[in-house]
Amino acid sequence: MMYDFLPFNTAIISGLFTPLPPEKVPDDTLGYWAVLQGTSLLVPVGLEQALLPVGSLPEGLVPETEPLKIGLWQGHPLRAVRIASDTILSMQYEALPFQGPDARLDNTLATIAGRAAQIMHWERRSRFCSHCGCELTRIPASWGKKCQSCGDEHFPHIHPCIIVLVRRGDDLLLIRNAAWNVGRFSLVAGFLDFGESLEECVQREVREEAGIEVANIRYVGSQCWPFPSQQMIGFLADYAHGEIKPDGIEVVEAGWFHSDALPLSPGGKRSISRWIIDTFGISGEPVNPVR
Repeated sequence: MMYDFLPFNTAIISGLFTPLPPEKVPDDTLGYWAVLQGTSLLVPVGLEQALLPVGSLPEGLVPETEPLKIGLWQGHPLRAVRIASDTILSMQYEALPFQGPDARLDNTLATIAGRAAQIMHWERRSRFCSHCGCELTRIPASWGKKCQSCGDEHFPHIHPCIIVLVRRGDDLLLIRNAAWNVGRFSLVAGFLDFGESLEECVQREVREEAGIEVANIRYVGSQCWPFPSQQMIGFLADYAHGEIKPDGIEVVEAGWFHSDALPLSPGGKRSISRWIIDTFGISGEPVNPVR
């Protein structure tokens, strides 16, 4: 399926990356580094194709935490570290964004950067037990943690979100979140709530964000979205009835846009939002959003 090759999904780095918990990664001195600065990845300058730093950690960098082994990259250990956003880089390196419209990294490096960011987010958020507050220790051969005091086990928190393209003939429903710049629109999306099926979540989010009802909901694909730890689950739906009325709080604009004159999308080419629009914009036929 095409969605298997969306950036940030494992298929993109299949054959290059072997995911392993830290204790399963050998202490090979020849290894690679995923150095994150915000949502950018550190790479050497002057290369036709960006590569991960290899060997020792680039000189002058001070990691915010201890390097974390997250698997094998091209057969050698891959260590992830995060540096402060105000760190001044040497002239030999630059930090390239892996999220947003200026995401210049290729899909392979963007995907491994996203994996590293998601793992480090989990590590930061899983130091202490949410039940009793005591320190957690790693469950062998996994990314899970166990509390040595109360025995509770904790596993990576991955948050399911729906994202849906609603069609009315050749028109597509797009919304503008209050946090986005004027002129940027995307698909209706939202987090799964207690007791909901995914289809019920689609109905609720469309109703809350745009004020309309939908029918004929069907699944089309999914994408890991490591900002910081979402799983985006994509759907199509058909307009049923109602007049568009954004909630005015989270969503400040919503409307029908003809498929041959679409506004900018904040997710860029790497998002499942863009993939769904391009692939299913008109009865399953690709469309070309205006840049």
